[in-house]
Amino acid sequence: MAMLPVDNPLLLTVGIMLASLLQILDSTIANVAIPHMQSSLGATPDTISWALTSYIVATAVAMPMTGWLSDRVGSRNLFIWSVAGFILSSMLCGMSQNLTQMVLFRALQGATGAFISPLSQAAMIDTNKPSRQPQMMALWGMGIMVGPILGPFLGGWLTENANWRWVFYVNVPLGAVSLAILLAELPSRVRIRRRFDLTGFGLVAICLASMQMLLDRGNHVDWFDSAESWIYLGVAVSTAWMALIHFATTPHPLFDRGLFANPNFVVAMLIMVVMGVVMFATMALLPPMLQHLFGYTVIDTGEALVPRGVGTLLSMQFAGYLVRRGVDPRMMVILGFSIAAYSLWDMASWSLAVSRETIMLAGLIQGIGMGLVFIPMNAIAFSTLPAQLRTDGASLLNLCRSIGSSIGIAVTTALAARSIQVSHADLASHVTASASSMVDVSAAEKFQAVGETALRMVDAEVNRQAAMIAYVNDFYLMMWLALAAVPLALLLRRQVTGPGR
Repeated sequence: MAMLPVDNPLLLTVGIMLASLLQILDSTIANVAIPHMQSSLGATPDTISWALTSYIVATAVAMPMTGWLSDRVGSRNLFIWSVAGFILSSMLCGMSQNLTQMVLFRALQGATGAFISPLSQAAMIDTNKPSRQPQMMALWGMGIMVGPILGPFLGGWLTENANWRWVFYVNVPLGAVSLAILLAELPSRVRIRRRFDLTGFGLVAICLASMQMLLDRGNHVDWFDSAESWIYLGVAVSTAWMALIHFATTPHPLFDRGLFANPNFVVAMLIMVVMGVVMFATMALLPPMLQHLFGYTVIDTGEALVPRGVGTLLSMQFAGYLVRRGVDPRMMVILGFSIAAYSLWDMASWSLAVSRETIMLAGLIQGIGMGLVFIPMNAIAFSTLPAQLRTDGASLLNLCRSIGSSIGIAVTTALAARSIQVSHADLASHVTASASSMVDVSAAEKFQAVGETALRMVDAEVNRQAAMIAYVNDFYLMMWLALAAVPLALLLRRQVTGPGR
C-alpha cells in the first residue's frame, strides 16, 4: 500500500505524538496520587488499588480489537474517537466523588485509550516513506519510553502543587490540541469489510483479564496460597489453550494468521515482552526505592530518573540514523541488550551509600541500551509485514509490551517482598550483643523507653538493609533476563529495505 497523503506532516506528527504520550503517561501518572485519592474517595488501601487495576485490565482487553475496528470504521475515525473518549473519561476521572465512579471511569479511560498506541504507531508508518520510517519510529518511541519516566514526576508535582484531580485534568487541554490536529490532518486507510471473531475476542479478553487480575492481585492475596490466584491461573490457561485451537481452525480469526507466519514479527513480540519486563519493572522499582530508602522527594526522584529519558532520546535518534544507513539492526539489538545488562549489573552493586550521580549515570546507560533495542526491533518487524497487517501488528506489539510490564512489575514486587523477609531474618540473627563492640543490644530493654527507641532504630536499619538487598536481587534477575534476550536477536532476519529507499 502506498504512503497516505498528508498536507502538513510535521503538524500531524505533533498531534500523533501528543496523543501517544498522554496515553502512556496515564499508566504511571496516577500512582503517586493514590494516597490522596484514597482519603478523598473514602477508600481503603486494598480497594483503592482497583483504580489502577481497572485501567490496566480494560486496556489489555480492548487492545486486541484495534485491527478489526480500524478496518471496520476506518483508522482515522477510530483514532479520533479514541482520543475524544480518552479526554472525556479523563475529565470524568477528575470529577469522581467516590471509588465506584473512579473505577468505572478509569476502566472507560483504559478502554478508549487502548487504541491510541497501536493506531499512532501504524499512522507514523503509513504517512511516511520507507526511508523515513525508522526516524518516525524513533520519534514515536520517545513517548513510549519517556512517558512512564515522566509520569511519577509530573503526577507528584501536580498533586503537591495543585490537587490529585489535576493528574487527570491535565489530559483535557493537551488532548484537545491533539484532537484538533488529528481532525485537520489525519488521513485514513481504505475500509475493509471484515467479519468480527466474537469467539476469539471473548477468549482472548477473558484470558488477558484473568492474567492481569492474577498479576495485580497476586501480591495482595499471597499468591498461590490463595484459591483466588488459582482460579485466575486456571481461567487464563484454559482460555489461552482454547484461543490457540480456535485461531488455528476458524476461517476468520481475530488476528490474521499471516502475522504469526512472519518469523521477524514473532521474534519481535518475544523481544517486546522482555523489554516490557526490563524497562517497566526497573522504573516501577526505582521511585519507591529512592523515596523510602534514600529519603528522596517526588521532585528529587523525578530529577534522578531524567537521565534515563535523555539516554533513550539520544540513542533512539542515533539508532534511527544507523538503520537508515544500512547498519545491521540485529547487531544493534544485541548491543542494546548488552548495554542494558551492564547497567543492571552496576545497579546490582549498589548499597545505601550510593550517590545520586551513580544512580543517574546508570539510568543514562540503561536508557541508551533500551533505545538501541527499540528502533531496530520495530524496523525489522514492520519491514517484512504487509501494509494491511500493520494495525494488527502494532496492537499485538503494544499488547506484548503491556503484558511484559505487568509480569515484570508483579514478579519483581513479589520477589522483593519475599527477599525482604528472608534478608531481615538473616540480618536480625546477627544483631546480638557479641556482634557489636559498641552497643550491648541485649541490655537495651533495661533502659525502658530509651531502650525501646534504640531497638526500634536498630530494627529500622535492619529493614532498610534488607530492602536494599531485595532491590539488588531484582536488579540481578533483570540483568540475566536482558542477557538471555540477546540470542533472540540472532533469530531475526535482516531488514530487506536498504538505506536509499
